[in-house]
Amino acid sequence: MIYYIVRRIFAMIPTLLIISFLTFFIIELPAGDYISNQISALKSTGETASIAKLEFLRKEFALDRPFFERYLIWVGLWSGPHGFDGLLQGNWGWSFEFDKPVETVIGPTLPLTVILNFTTILFVYIVSFPIGIYSATRQYSWGDYGFTFLGYLGLAVPNFLLGLILLYFFNRWFGLSVGGLMAPEYIDQDWSMGKVLSVLAHLVVPTIVIGTAGTAAMIRRLRANLLDELHKQYVTTARAKGLSEKKLLAKYPLRMALNPFIADIGNLIPSLVSGSVIVSVVLNLPTVGPVLLSALQSQDQYLAGFILLFVAVLTLIGMLVSDLLLAVLDPRIRLGGRAAS
Repeated sequence: MIYYIVRRIFAMIPTLLIISFLTFFIIELPAGDYISNQISALKSTGETASIAKLEFLRKEFALDRPFFERYLIWVGLWSGPHGFDGLLQGNWGWSFEFDKPVETVIGPTLPLTVILNFTTILFVYIVSFPIGIYSATRQYSWGDYGFTFLGYLGLAVPNFLLGLILLYFFNRWFGLSVGGLMAPEYIDQDWSMGKVLSVLAHLVVPTIVIGTAGTAAMIRRLRANLLDELHKQYVTTARAKGLSEKKLLAKYPLRMALNPFIADIGNLIPSLVSGSVIVSVVLNLPTVGPVLLSALQSQDQYLAGFILLFVAVLTLIGMLVSDLLLAVLDPRIRLGGRAAS
């Protein structure tokens, strides 16, 4: 197991390099960059005083270099002007829109983004697991129809609309303002027990809103997989041998039906980040989603590139966790590629 984990971690290195190149390439596809757009805007208004500073920044951060050289400097495989370091040296880059280092812009939002994603994934699995089993084992019952209807609603209702509805009812019924991820007095404050409790209280609504669509999809997937396993011959044989329904369900079909269920852990992470951008704007959540949207709109390439690379790292970690859980869950899966004898 340890050898497998180490091998997978080393395999992530070339994967991240490929992802970083594709990320940088896609961000560079639109014509121009943030500084070029600012220079054009200043020239159109007749202002020339700030153009010299922008030209200096262009040279300072190697925006006047060829594409491949800029990429190598950003990653840290090529020495930039005036010793400008890259990602491998711990320099996340410079945000031209905020005129600050990238770590200063998104540093406070990264832990909150990880916490929100983690709680949302827990919500998705904790809610969908028992409901999916119930719907599969009681097919065509009133409960199955009810959960199916709720699942369709979860898939059909936009997340931002559900967020607005919950904001209204929480304020109307409980007198609570649940926008953001903490009370206003804790913003820009050091972490304390009060701040942790405030974050936990404010996580309820965004977790439900962001996780609803994923929960509905997971319920349908687990129900379909489990129904398929329950109709296989080995289940009929186990029943004929007198195995109780609970033991039969837990020992055989449920374990087999969970494979796609567990394999989706890695896929959930990027979908949560990308799908929560509008929700984060509506609920005023201090996560990387709104920052990424603003960076892409303004072509702030270093800021957008690091956020996308951060999401890629989370995805790779999620895929590693799902692979390890699958190996524990299903004996047919062998770590290291050894086939079962």
